[in-house]
Amino acid sequence: MPRSREPSEGRDPENVRRGYKATLKNPNVSQQAKQHAQQELDRYEGGGGSSEDERHATNVKRGLKAATHNPNVTDMGKKQARDKLEAMGEQPDQPSD
Repeated sequence: MPRSREPSEGRDPENVRRGYKATLKNPNVSQQAKQHAQQELDRYEGGGGSSEDERHATNVKRGLKAATHNPNVTDMGKKQARDKLEAMGEQPDQPSD
C-alpha cells in the first residue's frame, strides 16, 4: 500500500515533529530510518513558519470545541464558540441539549 505524500495529514503537526526528533535520538533505530526521519523533518520544518500558524489554529479550534461541551460555559458562549468554529471552516458538533 503506497504512503501518501504528506505523512502528517490529519495529525497534530507538533506531534509529527516530536516523532521525527525521537527517531533521530533513538539508538535502536536503523541509520536508514534516521536518514528518512531527518529528511522528513527538514521538509516539514522548511514550511517557513506556517507550521507554527497551523499549530496555533489547531489549538484555537480545540479550545472552541471544548467550550461547546463544557457545562460551565453559558449557552451564549457555546453559540459564539460554534460561530467562530464555522468561521474557521470547521463543522462544530451539534449541541446535545
